[in-house]
Amino acid sequence: MNTVTILGSGRVGKALATAWALSGRDVVIGTQDPARLRSTWTGPDVVILDIHQAVGSSDLVVNATPGDTSLERFTALEEELAGTVLVDVSNATTRGTDGLPGGLVHTGTSLGELLQAALPRTDVVKTLNTMLFSAMTAPADLGSDPTVFLSGDNGAAKARVRELLTDLGWDEAWMLDLGGIATARGVEAMALLVPSLLATLGFTPFALSIAR
Repeated sequence: MNTVTILGSGRVGKALATAWALSGRDVVIGTQDPARLRSTWTGPDVVILDIHQAVGSSDLVVNATPGDTSLERFTALEEELAGTVLVDVSNATTRGTDGLPGGLVHTGTSLGELLQAALPRTDVVKTLNTMLFSAMTAPADLGSDPTVFLSGDNGAAKARVRELLTDLGWDEAWMLDLGGIATARGVEAMALLVPSLLATLGFTPFALSIAR
């Protein structure tokens, strides 16, 4: 299926929707207020629906919702998400007084693992969460080769996510499969670097890279 459904219409969701639509994908955005998003959308042609309608439109669903509330939100969608691949790009962090990540919500585990446990009939793949949102869709514009990590228990699901990453401009050599969904713990913890990186770099696009 050529359709990708994105739940969430913040900066991450809009950036991914725009990039995948421009790559030739059919894109559906699921949001709590479809009418408002339709009235302000200026990007390429996409379909904008409410959350429940959007989930049923594709077997590839992207979690671009705030990570600190994702587990409750997606657990409530267990039936609708059965048989889908869920691409989790979020970070579950608490918010400091400056609005930036202050700590991990799920210590000793990860949002990716908890989503997989809550959605046993869904294949969860963690990726794209170790970079500023602007780098997700323009990796070739960075000054050096970036790395995008993949964590997930199902190899076929990860292969499909690799296709999505290719659509965004990610070279196969930049994709690093870390293994099962338990490996999401490490990449999610990297979100704690964000405040320091933003303080140093500002909102200049950045991504982590593994030199090897």
